[in-house]
Amino acid sequence: MFNENEFENMKQKALEDHIPIIMDDTLEKIKEVLNIEKPKHILEIGTAVGYSATCFVKYSQDAIVDTIEIDEERAKEAIENIKKIGISNRVNIMIGNAVDILPTLKNEYDIVFIDAAKSKYSIFLHEAIKLIKNNGLILADNILYKGYVMSDYNKHKQRTAVRHLREYIKEVTESTNLDTEILEIGDGLAITRVHK
Repeated sequence: MFNENEFENMKQKALEDHIPIIMDDTLEKIKEVLNIEKPKHILEIGTAVGYSATCFVKYSQDAIVDTIEIDEERAKEAIENIKKIGISNRVNIMIGNAVDILPTLKNEYDIVFIDAAKSKYSIFLHEAIKLIKNNGLILADNILYKGYVMSDYNKHKQRTAVRHLREYIKEVTESTNLDTEILEIGDGLAITRVHK
């Protein structure tokens, strides 16, 4: 049974603690996507406290979510949150580095959601393409990164992230077997359909 109060508590606490969670307008778009695609199996790269994984369960009828988190403390918090909300049977949290975990996965996914280290987005993309079903969707959140990706912005601190995100966009928009739409909602969302 989905506990709505615990879900709200998790969202509020994440906002108070400044933990980056999926923005409301991005979530609206993702709800639409879930509604159309009706995924059975979703892979998420970057669990944080479990908010987006919970949203995937909440807005899709029977999807099972596999999610990877590198930060052990965050992962423990996510496990606790998922338990309180009552959806442990539908969310499988893997603790470790996605770069190491992804090549070991055997499932096929309908949707892959990327929301982790910006500098690894291209690595995540290649692994996601291997794991996704034909015509599946890869969603990459924060793809415009506060608008820096499309501007001349070049501050040293963000330079690497911006470069990697630009590479990701170039790859998903120029590859012949990928159809990509970049939406200027939230912090930018790339929706890529994979044709194998």
